[in-house]
Amino acid sequence: MGLRPLHGGLIGGRRLGDLRTGRSVPGPRRFARSPGPRTSLSCRSGLPPLRLPPRLLPSLTVSMRFSLPPEPAPLACLEGRSWHPWLVVGLVSLGAFVGQVDATIVQLALPALGRAFSAPLPQVSWVALAYLLAFASFLPIFGRLCEMFGRKSLYLAGYALFITASALCALADSLPALIAFRVLQGMGGAVLGANSIAILVATVPQASRGRALGIFAAAQAIGMSAGPALGGLVLEAAGWRAIFWVTVPFGAVALGVGWLALPRTTTRGTRGFDVGGALLIGPALVLTVMTLNHLAQWGPGSPLTLGALAAAGVLFALLVRRERSIPAPLINPRLFATLAFRCGAAAVSLAYALLYGVLFLMSFALEHGYGESPAIAGLRLALMPVALGLSAPLSHDIALRLGPRRAGPAAMLVCLCGIGLLLASLGFGANHYLYHTLALLLLGTGLGLFIAPNTHATIAAAAADLSGAAGSLLNLMRVLGTSLGVAVGASMLTWRLEVVTGSRRHWFEADSASLLEAARTSLPVLALLAVAAALCAHVAARGTRA
Repeated sequence: MGLRPLHGGLIGGRRLGDLRTGRSVPGPRRFARSPGPRTSLSCRSGLPPLRLPPRLLPSLTVSMRFSLPPEPAPLACLEGRSWHPWLVVGLVSLGAFVGQVDATIVQLALPALGRAFSAPLPQVSWVALAYLLAFASFLPIFGRLCEMFGRKSLYLAGYALFITASALCALADSLPALIAFRVLQGMGGAVLGANSIAILVATVPQASRGRALGIFAAAQAIGMSAGPALGGLVLEAAGWRAIFWVTVPFGAVALGVGWLALPRTTTRGTRGFDVGGALLIGPALVLTVMTLNHLAQWGPGSPLTLGALAAAGVLFALLVRRERSIPAPLINPRLFATLAFRCGAAAVSLAYALLYGVLFLMSFALEHGYGESPAIAGLRLALMPVALGLSAPLSHDIALRLGPRRAGPAAMLVCLCGIGLLLASLGFGANHYLYHTLALLLLGTGLGLFIAPNTHATIAAAAADLSGAAGSLLNLMRVLGTSLGVAVGASMLTWRLEVVTGSRRHWFEADSASLLEAARTSLPVLALLAVAAALCAHVAARGTRA
């Protein structure tokens, strides 16, 4: 990658010299001021301009010449074959499977990681949060970069980064190192997530896209279901390091097949890259989730909590102002023009926060509270995503029968029944296998009936020309909701443990009865998430386009 030196030109009526030496130098490459209130610089390099935020960053649009290697062509013997598009579908579906396995497999390992590193809940939860926040922060960034510089090369680079980071996680000798490697892993996952659907749509003929998208969605559901079960078996047999080796062979195979089979990028975007939005979105998300994760540890009125919330608010305000003021924003503000879309997007986050909040609390309750082995606990937790995957295909027909406004609240009522069963049985007497199993099945079924109709209603509430951008944003909201669920679960369990035990001891020092009581009394917060999701989905359904 090389950046060509910028020679003489005009900025605001002043002469611009050589930026490396400060001397004024003549040259044939000149900058021209663009019309309008923004000062825009463009260099005739043939590539999209790089846009920097107004006021927060210099309002310049600088064009850079990147020397990226050409994308490798697929094997000649594959091109033109009728099954070649389905090989690509299998490849991107494998990426979706690996991403979901990695997102859920670590949830079950958090108790083991906490004991291995003698870490309190707010610290060990960062093993999950680091991946999720890196994924959420870089997803829109890599989505735009892949449009600009080609999808195949960056998709393969994402696979390489993901499997390298997975191996480094397995070799980590401290909790900070593990968290740092999880950030890298999340960045690799973000490249895969930003490209999968686009590559699939560009490769598969229009008539077969519905089937291809169904295979992709099934791979995600299978990965989500397999994560806890596979993680429990591997954790019990080989320890926590082995769970990070699980995805390495899948990624290595996908990297090799992708190099040989993925088609080259045929079209590239011409819009500029929103540097200001990229610099603002990550810190804003991290500060928000960090505050929720450490709320019990810091205290609601502590300077740390208030300062972090204020800083996050300022960053989000700057992000909104930034995205409204430029022609090529990282997140299109037009998506939030309707109340229906805003509520639908919030419902997506709340639903996934509920799912991962339950997984977080129940992993500690089953393993540390009831003393179950990781294999048994993983198989039981897998009931939730399995029920979700089995009920999701039925959600469309049920939504048609109940009506879009009642479908979301009805689905969340099923989830509330599951939470009620856990409240009535968790920590009381012996391990109530039947009640807990039924509760997890109810929660998974309710979420399966909720997510697809709400997603459809939310995308329908957006302008017709923004359907693609709406789908990408909902993917971001899904990952953000997952992060919020883990953070809320960790914060609530930490706080309730302090209340139940009367001390600030580490969670692994608490007796099983205290931990079960703390987990049970944390559940009402998840019930509030379900109620909020139901209300948001009801509002979103009112704005559905006919």
